[in-house]
Amino acid sequence: MTTSTTPTWLKSVAWAALVWNLLGVIAFIMQLLMTPEMISKLPVDQQAAYSNTPLWSTLAFAVAVFAGTVGCIFLLLKNAIARVCFALSLIAIFIQQFYNFIVINSIELLGASAVFMPLLVIIIAVLLLQLSHRGKQQGWLR
Repeated sequence: MTTSTTPTWLKSVAWAALVWNLLGVIAFIMQLLMTPEMISKLPVDQQAAYSNTPLWSTLAFAVAVFAGTVGCIFLLLKNAIARVCFALSLIAIFIQQFYNFIVINSIELLGASAVFMPLLVIIIAVLLLQLSHRGKQQGWLR
């Protein structure tokens, strides 16, 4: 392990990532709070997707956003446990996206625009995992 001065930008990145992950938590809660009346206003294909979401996909969504949020908190605290949290979050994201893209074929349901947000989520999760790994190697995280 190399010890070096923590870069000044790390705290800003960690705060931005925390906000990003908290938005994910809000999206998760909003999905949980969707009432049958709200679901009935969606197109028929989307209604089926929301009404029949398996528990494992919902749990993957929860793990993804909460592990990412906790990872950001550990990143702010300069704690290497952030790396474990980000790895767990990324695995959960892949499980959730398996459901979205393979099981229900969200591209067919929602069109090509359904690809943008999941790709952005994956890219950010990978970058946060890499950042925490580098932070551990560089001695920024203990």
